[in-house]
Amino acid sequence: MTEQSYEIERYLNVRSAGGAAFAPDGTLAFLLDTTGTPQVWSLPEPGAWPEQHTFFEERVTFVDWSPERRELAFGMDEGGDERAQLYRLDPDTGVVTEWTAMPTAKHRWGGWSHDGERIAFASNRRDESAFDVYVQDRAATGADAELVFEGDGWLSVAGWSPDDTRLLVHEARGSFDHDLHVLDLDSGGLTHVTPHTEDARFSGPEWGPDGDAVYVCTDHASDSLRLERIALGEAAGAGGEESERAETLGDLTVVESGGEWNVDGVAVDEESRRVAYTRNVEGYTEVTVGELAGPDRVEPFAEPELPNCVAGGVSFGPDGDRLAVTVTGSTVNTNCYVVDADSGEARRWTHAATAGIPPETFVEPELVHYPTFDGREIPAFFSTPNDAPTGETPVIVDIHGGPESQRRPSFSAVKQYFLNNGYAVFEPNVRGSSGYGKAYAHLDDVEKRLDSVADIEAAVEWLHDHPVVDPDRIVAMGGSYGGFMVLSAMTEYPELWAAGVDIVGIASFVTFLENTGDWRRELREAEYGSLAEDREFLESISPINDVDEIAAPLFVLHGANDPRVPVGEAEQIVEKASEHVPTRKLVFEDEGHGFSKLENRIEAYRGIVEFLDDHV
Repeated sequence: MTEQSYEIERYLNVRSAGGAAFAPDGTLAFLLDTTGTPQVWSLPEPGAWPEQHTFFEERVTFVDWSPERRELAFGMDEGGDERAQLYRLDPDTGVVTEWTAMPTAKHRWGGWSHDGERIAFASNRRDESAFDVYVQDRAATGADAELVFEGDGWLSVAGWSPDDTRLLVHEARGSFDHDLHVLDLDSGGLTHVTPHTEDARFSGPEWGPDGDAVYVCTDHASDSLRLERIALGEAAGAGGEESERAETLGDLTVVESGGEWNVDGVAVDEESRRVAYTRNVEGYTEVTVGELAGPDRVEPFAEPELPNCVAGGVSFGPDGDRLAVTVTGSTVNTNCYVVDADSGEARRWTHAATAGIPPETFVEPELVHYPTFDGREIPAFFSTPNDAPTGETPVIVDIHGGPESQRRPSFSAVKQYFLNNGYAVFEPNVRGSSGYGKAYAHLDDVEKRLDSVADIEAAVEWLHDHPVVDPDRIVAMGGSYGGFMVLSAMTEYPELWAAGVDIVGIASFVTFLENTGDWRRELREAEYGSLAEDREFLESISPINDVDEIAAPLFVLHGANDPRVPVGEAEQIVEKASEHVPTRKLVFEDEGHGFSKLENRIEAYRGIVEFLDDHV
């Protein structure tokens, strides 16, 4: 029996539910994109009819219940500009109160105080290039917030201490160089609790139940992330002059080592002392739930019975006896599950629809490893259509962004469309990807940038030897940094490609760094090299300067409001490439770094499908 095929519009109507948070009464709020963009919905129990609470054309970026009242915090930007504003929602009346009302600034949610009377957030409203810390009364409106600390970099608030007298502040100087600080709200004193000499990550920190420690995923003395406890000294966040930066490093104790794999997430419930942490094993998530049996020991209860998946976004219920988690898998569209903390039994609460497409038609990838130029083995996910014909199957090499990111086996409606319509999809995690240790992630830094592109060339060589692949019909596709990788692969190895699809990609590292958002420049220079010291090198590796080498048709898509990779990157590569190869450009005036609105996603991916039908 021939498998039924579906149009791209059908696949793009597969829904996603995630980002769940429990209310004090056990109601679950979450984001669901049934209307075309993610909005706030809630459920009182599993499988109940969900209630929609927000009705905006723009995407809602997060939702979080107050710990004491039936009210919600949520965030929303405009046209993909990432300048998120914060709002308070009464779910019973539908009344929305705007907390921030400063549309030229970014606002990063930092959580509710335990009594639900205040909120904390970080914002660059004072200086676009730096984030400050603010506290605001829940009943305040407009821009009425107290600036409690002036920052000079990329700060975010990681949560209130159990007694609400301190804030945990996370600082990022680069993707792999972080620090943690404790801010005393009475004195304004800031204590640096993670001084270190080499680059280290301190990710997803959580206050300990007694406020005397922080639990965090860190690689400060390891190649991979481990769950560690930082014991806070008496000086941490206490006393001092306003904005004083003291340093005190408490004892760091390993609570859980992931071995060669990252412990990449932790959640702590203060009342029950329950803990949940996740390990990233070759891209798949393993979840462990337990209880603090001592300051630095977790007594595990269970490993939840979840699908073969990627999972995260843990939110404990009001009594700590259950936790909500967002689950996605290659053959499982994104939904919210609730896990019993004692037994590990997991139950799916949301039922985001698959647009009438039978889930059994979705294809699970094969995890492969292929050799590259220096003898390393590069991990990748390779998906082939059912009954793929020998030697006749076109392949899309889909390259992730970042570069400090990782392609994981999560659900992709677009990938399932291509598989259903005869394309194979190859998703490599080239050097520079996260998830495989600190050393691997640094293999593409600055002057080694093109080594990662050589890993793409090696991937195509491997595909040439695969029995189902048509070597003359291989496509490069990627977004953001992955868009740079597409352009670079087409200029460095032009003979390999039948076509290229660049989505919000970088054409020139120089113009990209000159024009990206002020708040991002220092972070990006830490990865790519600086304009002041590395301009000549950045010019030399920018695809725009070798555009004449591109030999295959090129499709470039972008959002006009993109604050990360400005739309000028698309305009300049199309202008140059169109002089000698078939080139198409599609720019959305109401999108930013990617496409969030359903009608735009349909237009974008319908265009990609038509482009590949014409040229591949």
